[in-house]
Amino acid sequence: MDLSLIIPVYNEEKNLPLLFEAIYSVMPPLLSQWEVVLVDDGSRDRSLEVLRGYAAQDVAHVRVVSFRRNFGQTAAIAAGIDHAVGETIILLDADLQNDPADIPMLLAKLDEGYDLVSGWRKDRKDNAIVRTFPSRIANWLISQVTGVHLHDYGCTLKAYRRDALAGFRLYGEMHRFIPVFAHSIGARIAEMPVHHHPRKFGKANYGLERTAKVVLDLLTVKFLLSYSSKPIYLFGGAGLILTFIGLVDLLYLFIRRFWNVPASTSPLLMVGVMFAIMGFQSILMGLIAELLARTYHESQAKPTYTVRETFNLDKKA
Repeated sequence: MDLSLIIPVYNEEKNLPLLFEAIYSVMPPLLSQWEVVLVDDGSRDRSLEVLRGYAAQDVAHVRVVSFRRNFGQTAAIAAGIDHAVGETIILLDADLQNDPADIPMLLAKLDEGYDLVSGWRKDRKDNAIVRTFPSRIANWLISQVTGVHLHDYGCTLKAYRRDALAGFRLYGEMHRFIPVFAHSIGARIAEMPVHHHPRKFGKANYGLERTAKVVLDLLTVKFLLSYSSKPIYLFGGAGLILTFIGLVDLLYLFIRRFWNVPASTSPLLMVGVMFAIMGFQSILMGLIAELLARTYHESQAKPTYTVRETFNLDKKA
């Protein structure tokens, strides 16, 4: 199998016929071996029934995964990746705001030597206040914190080589951070403008409340990428800073004793002791986290590196 399209579906009954029409106009002339994996994320309309119909009509290309309930877009994408068999994977929304006609352009860019090509909705057709403006802020924040500079993390339309998706699992709302995880294992990333269309049927399932989730997920991603293998750097560093502040505070109180200023009546005494204790506890937490990290890697034989390719090396049995 050359290519797998992965499409999460949630209450897109009216959009699905138009989606398949667009897919069938693009894919057959492009590749001889392709599949589309559609993951029904607990839809409450007739989406699953429509998907079953297309799967029965086109056994060679259409695969359907149906969830028992709504698990969210990240879970749907993860399930699609797990069930896809293509060497190249393209993610696509089912609401037709992404344009399947952009797929050949993404594949051509991928063939230039990139491992991941991310779509950029440069001329976005969404509500500017509720969706576009918060999205721009989130994209800027993610780029600054992670060091992976993309204009549009939220665009589902992306093309991947399968090995760029190896080495990490998706959960929560982490699908938008796939480029960050891929970059952490050495993937070469490109970004290019893609078409974006107004939604024809249905309504968007996300609003301003998603911004808070992005910020919280960003903290998790930053920790996983920067400190998961050496958590002592985070906890120990914070502990040293807190301990230093506490000791400086206590030293100040001690020096004041020479001028007959009592320390016991000053609130700074409690502050200094508290900071010193918090610092010591933070260092201990870092040591415990180090043990957990070593257990995670060693018990599961998890490597601390990724290999792009080898030459003249036989695979071990």
